[in-house]
Amino acid sequence: MVERVKNNRVLLRDLAIFEFKLFLDGVGDLIISQVAIVAVASDILLPAKRRGARFYWVMRRAEKWDRWLSLYGAANEADIDQDGLFGASRAGSDTLLGKLEAYVTGRWEVASDPAHERTAA
Repeated sequence: MVERVKNNRVLLRDLAIFEFKLFLDGVGDLIISQVAIVAVASDILLPAKRRGARFYWVMRRAEKWDRWLSLYGAANEADIDQDGLFGASRAGSDTLLGKLEAYVTGRWEVASDPAHERTAA
């Protein structure tokens, strides 16, 4: 019974994380869409040395945002680990989930911050 309650809590936590990431993805897409339109307009009206430099810069930033958000990144292994998404990710990694996991658990598995030492997984 206790294990089932814990499993349900993990599942509900993972749902909250997923919904939060979906929200951020939607807001990000709305913003990036508008910024891309402005970038193309400025590329057309005020040409730079490279064709579409501003637009492609926006696209590179959007790609970084997608990698950081990693909307579905940990899903492949989450159902086989008792810690769900946290068990399938690496605490402290350069993704939203990795940073969130490190903050919630206080455990860093990736040495991305010199103030935190790597802990055993």
